[in-house]
Amino acid sequence: MSETIRHEITLPASPDAVFAALTEEGRFAEMTGQAATIEPRPGGAFSRFGDQVTGRIVEYIPGERLIEAWRVAPWAEGKYSVVRFDLSASEGGTRLVLEQEGYPADNREHLVAGWEKMYLQPLAAMFG
Repeated sequence: MSETIRHEITLPASPDAVFAALTEEGRFAEMTGQAATIEPRPGGAFSRFGDQVTGRIVEYIPGERLIEAWRVAPWAEGKYSVVRFDLSASEGGTRLVLEQEGYPADNREHLVAGWEKMYLQPLAAMFG
């Protein structure tokens, strides 16, 4: 069983703006510099980073919560983890809590670094 990956960051933007960066193709591309395909709805498919990250949206509550069945290309067919983004208004903007569970344990170090490099740093730069 893999240990939960957890990151927390406060961004100087509204929860709706942060949610848009995570779920709208144009805003995601602006944030990361890479195209994405995102169907922003429960059950909607997504593909990011040249199909290296794919999955489906499980829960979609604008400005509050996004839960995804999420996988990277090298994982075994049918292997998904669960990624949860919880957003809440806080002093100074939005508190974002990101958690990932159910990933292959030997991927932990890569995933922890990847969240920082591919999501958290770009979000901070976008809204900083």
